[in-house]
Amino acid sequence: MAALPVYRWRLAPDGYATYRQLRVLGLRPGGQGVAAQVERPRRRRGLLVAYLYRIDRAKPVRPMTPARWEALAKANAARRTCPECRHDAGYVIPPSLGMCSTCAFPDNAPEGASWNSSPHTVR
Repeated sequence: MAALPVYRWRLAPDGYATYRQLRVLGLRPGGQGVAAQVERPRRRRGLLVAYLYRIDRAKPVRPMTPARWEALAKANAARRTCPECRHDAGYVIPPSLGMCSTCAFPDNAPEGASWNSSPHTVR
């Protein structure tokens, strides 16, 4: 197995892009493996590594179909629905709580309070 080419920060040749750079171009890796990597040294921590893909082998991003938009809307609605009171909280429920703030802190929250409107919040 061949080792990946390693380039220093900002010195990668043309024709390579990170995953995020591909997305900006409207592309995706399309099943290709990592072609190279870029390493950026840092003072107090280890190297910062970014994986590079070849642009010429990248494929266009798949378009969002109406069915995919509907599935995404359902998934986001499920993340906002409290499993305790079954109401839409209006925000994504934190996994650490597992329920809306009103259900998690019933003694502290007055009726209609939201996550950010706590009596301890300085206004």
